[in-house]
Amino acid sequence: MSKITKLFKPSGGSGSSSKSRKGGPSAQEALFRLRETEEMLSKKQEYLEKKIEQELATARKHGTKNKRAALQALKRKKRLEKQLTQIDGTLSTIEFQREALENSHTNTEVLKNMGYAAKAMKTIHQNLDVDKIDNLMLDIREQQDVAQEISDAISTPTSFGEEFDEDELLAELEELEQEDLNKHMANVTLPSVPSGKLPSRPAVSTRKRVEDDDDMQMLAAWAN
Repeated sequence: MSKITKLFKPSGGSGSSSKSRKGGPSAQEALFRLRETEEMLSKKQEYLEKKIEQELATARKHGTKNKRAALQALKRKKRLEKQLTQIDGTLSTIEFQREALENSHTNTEVLKNMGYAAKAMKTIHQNLDVDKIDNLMLDIREQQDVAQEISDAISTPTSFGEEFDEDELLAELEELEQEDLNKHMANVTLPSVPSGKLPSRPAVSTRKRVEDDDDMQMLAAWAN
């Protein structure tokens, strides 16, 4: 039987009170044991590392002066290093097992809580009737339509029964404007027409006409 097997073997006989209960230990108990084992092996690592340093110092101390003692120290150092390597491997295995157990425990808790939530949803849905829900949603939509109709009716302007023909009102408005225009024209005072003759256009002087004729003759002669 290996040391690891002895480490995890329950102590006492079949009638011992420390015997594992039926169904095996819980995840929390197993994780606690693994952490204890990791702590124990870590302390053993520290002890072996110190012993290796001591044996190495002894070998250096004796050297070639006491070759037998130096070689014995180096042999012990080699055995200690082998144990240290074994503990490193054991710690790696335990760490892997602990992480796997932690993940399994987490997954178990997640699944358990999901199952609990599923049962709660089932309990809630047991008190709900799909037909009743459909009828309820139909009633809600109908009441929303009624509310919309009420809003539209309130927001639409009304004349409270006073309805008039717009064409008649426009014709009446034009008549009123025409009456106002007639009154305005009646009050306008036109200026009086003068009784005397309008002044005649002054005649062009004979001297001016003669000068113009001379100028035209000179212009024609120069052009020829």
